[in-house]
Formats: sequence, C-alpha cells, structure tokens
Amino acid sequence: MGKTKVLFVVSAADRWTLKDGKVHPSGFWGEELAVPHRVFTEAGWEITIATPGGKAPTLDRLSMSFTAGRPSKLREVARYLDSIQAEVNNPEALEATDPDEFDVVFYPGGHGPMEDLAFDPVSGALLTRVLRSGKPLALLCHGPAAALAAKNEDGSWPFAGYRMTALSNAEEKLNSFGWKAAWLLEDRMREYGADYVKARLPLLPFMVVDRNVYTGQNPASSERLANQIVADMNPEMQRSAS
Repeated sequence: MGKTKVLFVVSAADRWTLKDGKVHPSGFWGEELAVPHRVFTEAGWEITIATPGGKAPTLDRLSMSFTAGRPSKLREVARYLDSIQAEVNNPEALEATDPDEFDVVFYPGGHGPMEDLAFDPVSGALLTRVLRSGKPLALLCHGPAAALAAKNEDGSWPFAGYRMTALSNAEEKLNSFGWKAAWLLEDRMREYGADYVKARLPLLPFMVVDRNVYTGQNPASSERLANQIVADMNPEMQRSAS
C-alpha cells in the first residue's frame, strides 16, 4: 500500500480588501500550515502544496507576531516553516492539479482565502468534486471561505446542510481591522446554508466532522483537526493508542 497523499490548497493572496477599499497585508496563517504539515509528515504522508497560478504563497506576518500566540509556539512554527521553505515557495498550479490523485485535501486559513479562494472557480470545482468523492476534506479557520466558491450543476451550494465551523464573528472582531471587513465568514456561511457551530468561548480549539468534511474554528484548532484526520485515516493506530 502506497503513502497517503495530501493536497494542501493554499491562498496566493498577499492582501485582504476591506469594506472601505483599503487593503491589509495578508496571506496564509503560519500555524495553520505548519502544524498540520508536521502532523501529516510525522504520519508518513506525502504532501503536495498547490496555489492558484502556482504563485508562491505569502506568510501573513501577523501570524508570527506576539498577538498570535506564545513565543515558544511561534518559534516552533517559524523553525518548521523554515525547514519546508523550498516546498512552500515552489507550489504546483492549482488549475493543473488532479484531486483524484490525492487521499486527503486540506485548506489552511489566514485572511488570504477571503480574498482569492472564496471566489476561485477552479478551487470551487475541486471542492465540489472532493466533497462528492467521500475523501476527507478539511478547511481550517478562514479556509472554509473557499467553500463559498463551490457550486452544483444547478447552481446550489454543495455544502448546504453540512455542520461546519470557521472563524467566528467574535474572533474576527478581535483584530483591530476586523471591524472593517467587507463580510464576515460566519455570517456568509450561515447565509449559504451551512449548519454553522462554534465553541462557547472564542480562541479555544474547536473542530467539527460531518460526513467527510472536517472544519476547525481557529488557529488553535490546527493540531486537533490534523490529528483527527490521521486517526480516521489510520483506525488501527487509533485502536493501538487507546
């Protein structure tokens, strides 16, 4: 049996456009790429990173600032990102990627997906295809914004009725610029028909699994989400650990 293959779909955006037309520097969130990448690598899985156009993704510098977590955690994330820098800087083009070649598809967050993947028809078609396949599909924090671009042939939203989470309105507004958002992900997911749920308190790890869709609420959910996918893909490991 060959290695489990994981496709990481990462935003290529380096900004987030606010409702007043101003742009805020953005990209992918360091912890949300680094931690699941490490968990999957330690499980012996093979990872491919893809972005729209094959553009090297931009690390959101805010994700490495003192407001993003404990200094020890940020140092750990920075070291890991440094160790995979060549891989991150040379992604495949999403439009040339065949999702059927992968066993798991994973979307890390950061505000980047709010700028590009939320409106990307290539990513939307990929998500619709993977959802139908039954393979594990994971979207973390702002990553679920990408699901908004998915459409069925009749124009309906394929994720309607799925129990999902994503960064909450309350968590978004903890950012000094979050109040200027053109739209909020929690609101938009509810509008589209997701059964949106969240933790009772902001910033705590929280994840949801509904059928083959795995969603995590925030950066703190990164490790729990990744570990759950590994456990579900390797039930014999789960049994031996219990």
